[in-house]
Amino acid sequence: MRQRRLKAPASFPVAHYHCVSRVVNRDFVFGPQEREEFVRLLREYERFCGVRVLTYCILSNHFHLLVEVPVRPLQPLTAEEVLARIETLSGSAMTPRRFLQRLDALRTAGDAAGERAFLDRICATMWDISGYLQRLKQRFTQWFNRRVGRQGVLWEERFKSVLVEGAGDPLSTMAAYIDLNPLRAGVVEDPKEYRWCGYGAAAAGDATAREGIATVIAMGQRRPEVAQDTAGALATYRMWLFGQGEEREGTAPDGGSARKGFSREAVLAVLAARGKVSLPEYLRLRVRYFADGAVLGTQAYVEGVFEALRTRWGPQRTDGARPMQGLAHDLCVIRDLRHQVFG
Repeated sequence: MRQRRLKAPASFPVAHYHCVSRVVNRDFVFGPQEREEFVRLLREYERFCGVRVLTYCILSNHFHLLVEVPVRPLQPLTAEEVLARIETLSGSAMTPRRFLQRLDALRTAGDAAGERAFLDRICATMWDISGYLQRLKQRFTQWFNRRVGRQGVLWEERFKSVLVEGAGDPLSTMAAYIDLNPLRAGVVEDPKEYRWCGYGAAAAGDATAREGIATVIAMGQRRPEVAQDTAGALATYRMWLFGQGEEREGTAPDGGSARKGFSREAVLAVLAARGKVSLPEYLRLRVRYFADGAVLGTQAYVEGVFEALRTRWGPQRTDGARPMQGLAHDLCVIRDLRHQVFG
């Protein structure tokens, strides 16, 4: 029986998740038009669900999102507030007209309990990572299937998610891992040239993307005021990206400069020799911890999540934090990977 998704304890005022989802059969379905539409829907349902996508990367057959999810407010939304959110959606089955017709019928019948239940069903996917991804992926599938004349599922199994500590190195490291994807894949030489990642969009002037990057830097430095200076935060983030993604100098076949890093085999050899690799070297590889580690943060953060969700693990397990193998840094995860650290 599949275990429920690991989510932040209810006591957390806000949670951050790295989410990854792949297309079925790993088919390359994301061309330029598909990526543009996905980003549009990403922002649309971000507003509807009350979450924030701090950065993202849309590749040819999968996507990465770093999502901030506030705790559900104690005061439920009014009918007017729900309607305002529905009006931001395009192509939704629940149109403003249908919403008002149903609301009017319930109020005419004097069914206050039915009205509240109706509103709560619509709000069920708000302030929830599963609800947000469900709406986003379903809506994109509908658009894509209609456009190409296909039927059936588009996504491979359920999405993966890692709960990320929302301050200090864990959050900014995960953001860098996401925005460095096009560089690792050899698609671009500079992430700012890739328009379908958060940093690329921010560098091109997208205000929402810039706000997301500024939030990453502000929380990474534990300085909330930095979030107000989006231009300065973008410059800081660029230095962070290049520091983490820096590659060793070399010479290309044409005699020019080549920026090649350690090969996967070389890093594996270092690990086999029980050596440690730096965080920049780690981020140049496809490290499974960032998608399969379940929770990522400092030792104290991971232990806090473990204690808050203690019943998910058997009595034999006495602690939660597991160091990331071979990394010369204090980042920890809650799920140890014994095989194939690099995917």
